[in-house]
Amino acid sequence: MENEHNKLNPDDQAKVDTFLKQGYNETERKPFRPMKLLGILFVIVSFITVGSLVLARMSGVH
Repeated sequence: MENEHNKLNPDDQAKVDTFLKQGYNETERKPFRPMKLLGILFVIVSFITVGSLVLARMSGVH
């Protein structure tokens, strides 16, 4: 994997490769749930819409 843009010497690159293979940077993640995100966004937008309608009625806008 040597290329002309590699700034590390082979010893340092070996240390980096060893560190990355340790698994320290791996994070267990829950699966992405787009429908849950869509539901949350729908609730937030609905709340803001209802709030703005209530404020408009209270201030006399028809």
